[in-house]
Amino acid sequence: MTEHSQQPREPRAPSSSELAAAYQPGEVEQRRYEQWVAAGHFDADAKSDKPPFAIVIPPPNVTGSLHVGHALDHTIQDSLIRRKRMQGFEALWLPGMDHAGIATQNVVERKLAAEGLSRHDLGRETFVERVWQWKAESGGAILGQMRRLGDSVDWSRERFTMDEGLSRAVQTIFKKLYDDDLIYRAERIINWCPRCLTALSDIEVEHSDDEGELVSIRYSDEIVVATTRAETMLGDTAVAVHPDDERYKHLIGTEVELPLTGRRIPIVGDAHVDPAFGTGCVKVTPAHDPNDFEIGQRHHLPSITMMDERAIITVHGPFLGLDRYEARPAVVAALREQGRIVAEKRPYVHAVGHCSRCKTTVEPRLSLQWFVNTGPLAKAAGDAVRDGRTKIEPAELSKRYFAWVDNMHDWCISRQLWWGHRIPVWYGPDGEVVCVGPDDEVPSGDGWRQDEDVLDTWFSSALWPFSTLGWPEQTADLAKFYPTSVLVTGYDILFFWVARMMMFGLYAMDGKQPFDVVALHGMVRDQYGKKMSKSFGNVVDPLDWIERFGADATRFTLARGANPGSDVPVSEEWCQGSRNFCNKLWNATRFALINGAHTDGELPTELSTIDRWILSRLQHTITEVDEYFENYEFAKVCDSLFHFAWDDVCDWYVELAKPVLTGDDAAAAERTRRVLGHVLDQLLRLLHPVIPFVTDELWCALNKVEGDASVMVASWPAANPALIDDAAEAELETLQRVVTEVRRFRADQGLKPGQRVAAQLDGLAAAGIAAHEPLMRFLARLDVPGDGFTATGTVAVAGGVTVSLDTRGSIDVAAERARLTKDRAAAEKEISQATAKLGNEGFLAKAPEQVVAKLRERLATAQADVTRIDAALAQLG
Repeated sequence: MTEHSQQPREPRAPSSSELAAAYQPGEVEQRRYEQWVAAGHFDADAKSDKPPFAIVIPPPNVTGSLHVGHALDHTIQDSLIRRKRMQGFEALWLPGMDHAGIATQNVVERKLAAEGLSRHDLGRETFVERVWQWKAESGGAILGQMRRLGDSVDWSRERFTMDEGLSRAVQTIFKKLYDDDLIYRAERIINWCPRCLTALSDIEVEHSDDEGELVSIRYSDEIVVATTRAETMLGDTAVAVHPDDERYKHLIGTEVELPLTGRRIPIVGDAHVDPAFGTGCVKVTPAHDPNDFEIGQRHHLPSITMMDERAIITVHGPFLGLDRYEARPAVVAALREQGRIVAEKRPYVHAVGHCSRCKTTVEPRLSLQWFVNTGPLAKAAGDAVRDGRTKIEPAELSKRYFAWVDNMHDWCISRQLWWGHRIPVWYGPDGEVVCVGPDDEVPSGDGWRQDEDVLDTWFSSALWPFSTLGWPEQTADLAKFYPTSVLVTGYDILFFWVARMMMFGLYAMDGKQPFDVVALHGMVRDQYGKKMSKSFGNVVDPLDWIERFGADATRFTLARGANPGSDVPVSEEWCQGSRNFCNKLWNATRFALINGAHTDGELPTELSTIDRWILSRLQHTITEVDEYFENYEFAKVCDSLFHFAWDDVCDWYVELAKPVLTGDDAAAAERTRRVLGHVLDQLLRLLHPVIPFVTDELWCALNKVEGDASVMVASWPAANPALIDDAAEAELETLQRVVTEVRRFRADQGLKPGQRVAAQLDGLAAAGIAAHEPLMRFLARLDVPGDGFTATGTVAVAGGVTVSLDTRGSIDVAAERARLTKDRAAAEKEISQATAKLGNEGFLAKAPEQVVAKLRERLATAQADVTRIDAALAQLG
């Protein structure tokens, strides 16, 4: 293409378009999603000879709805799976739900309570039938919400942790673990919810700093203990001191009378006691504290259960029948009456565990439960990461993983519920204990009964990566897609779910890891880095955003904040910006179609500098995006694509193409149509994994395809090094700098965007951009100087280019001075506020890195604004 020397004309007004005038997500998203599903684009083929890439979705609770954490998690997974599908992999994203034992039972029990019934009124069998009925009618609403987000999951493989196949897998692995002495039944201290009346796993306990009371109690003249749970002293069976503590060594082996009870309890020496903490004396209640239980085991102490499953006091005496919260002040009052209270600290803030479902304070409780012996399983899980079979991204979070698996306690897996996988153990009339596998005959006859408990929900979800693929059967899916490729999840459940899947996957699958990579993301927070909370009023409902801004805008907002392992700040303002970005793509593609852009045939070999520049920028973008995807740096993926699309394509290339498309050189216009079509085609492919709906609509229109055709099954772009042109990029960078500086000067002088001004351009030849003078005049709205030209303003650009402008009669000097003065005051205020925050050590310590970086960017921008405005005021005289 030859560069034009004549003044470019303004583009002709469009006459028609293949796309609507404005993008309306509601008119596109549901239609596109139904087309994808009907065409089978999400379906994976185990018989395919393509290389496999598999993700099993972290199963949401059957009671759940799509919250902002799900939306982030699913956006990341969908982006990975869509890209791999386009790269030619046999890509499987397997969906499903978790039966959520406690949460689901609570939902159904609340419905029964509204009818004046309890589960005990119905009986176990009828109650479970009611739960299944609720699941069929109301459960799983989140699956429909996943469709709204655009999840490209293989719906033909949808699984549920209580379906027949997964139940068989649960029974199989329980039997295998039992036979290998890796499952046992014992009395241990567990987390107990007095409201849900069940044991809880560690992940089902939420800790918060609560206000309580620390009471110091004198047991004898020499023994004083402190406790936040005074009522538990009724179950004390010893006082412990450090064996080397000189203050108490002489008391070890003696006894002391336990106040209020008349019982005498021993004083024992135990290295667990910290002599520097408090008085150095610790009350020991083995049935109600995990550390006390261990002390009790070491010293063969009796365990006295002093409250029942509902946290009601059971020991004989004046406190019998009181609730724990009634007993606590009553015990303190009785001790005070006896002169036993040495000190009281109120309020005393300390960490307290709460049931994650009903928020009731959890009680440590000695209970007969089923446990997994995690020792050998946890070691295997640690070894798999250490030897590289599974890689954790980001790598620095591996330390957290090892801290957990290298120090794992045995896992309490029994729950006192009716909804869940019932423990497959039968007890006989003469003390027999039989564990039954899925193909074993169930014991029958008088006196035989099955264990009443069900398994922890996390037990079945620990099998998810292989049970969903058909295990214990040796299925084609299992052979093709296991080990799965990547697990995407929040760092908050690295210890619990991820580690348990590693343990069971390696155990059941002969040392094969359940996934090759664990990609961890952070928690979604508001734009200030604050945790989302209903009490703060900053909770984001992704369904609301999808309704108002579209699924693509919601996804792009979340992905653009997602750096590996870091928390993700979001705001409604940013989602509005993402919607604007989708609109920008829509308008650019619509302009291209109106002006004849297409994707037919090979790229032309004779290219203008501008065409060579945009193709070169495209190759760099493809390379960057590939690198960022492989490193799970989704924020950088989005940032790279955003700037290429908005800056390079829309703001520059489309504008530079306009005079060519409307000029007199038909051959040049046709070459530009082809390059513009190619660039948009490649850009829409690159963007598709993150914003699938708008890109598919635009790509199909650009390529003039219908029916089952979709960008999601088009090939992923590959960078072509032959198209990288450093000279063209340098030349266009100089052109952009000149135009940008002139535009900034015009804005500072208060010139309207469309107002033309006479200008003289000097130094273009030396800068190597003389051929582009007509384009620069077109973009900067500059006329060729005529008679009487007088330069009233000068713009000097790096590289030796000088632009002299005649602005006489174009601006109102007084009004412009007032405007600039107002803008300067606003910039000074921004500087003051940003400087104050950045000087606040408390803010810097708590704020996320992205928030601090953005604040520093705002400060630098405001400082630059002051410098620029001062220069503009000086120009005005």
